[in-house]
Amino acid sequence: MTAMTAKEVQQKLEAGETLHMIDVREQFEVEEGHIKGITHIPLGELEERIGELDKNTEYIMICRSGARSGRATAYLEEKGYKVINMTGGMMSWEGETI
Repeated sequence: MTAMTAKEVQQKLEAGETLHMIDVREQFEVEEGHIKGITHIPLGELEERIGELDKNTEYIMICRSGARSGRATAYLEEKGYKVINMTGGMMSWEGETI
């Protein structure tokens, strides 16, 4: 499984890179604060919403601690998607949130 730290994601965003980020937390968690530009797909909806994703796009998976996003990353990798797990999740995030 490919992984990237929260700090690495933050550095890429601050450098102006366009990242495709999927936050798999629940609605109330996302409302408490999230990274600007995320797509919100709760983990429990990922299987039914997989058609919204493009196999030619690389996605960074985000959750609270990195566990749920790790499960999402493994699931999507198995289905042929290019995905990276943001280790440490939002608990490790030091960048701006909205």
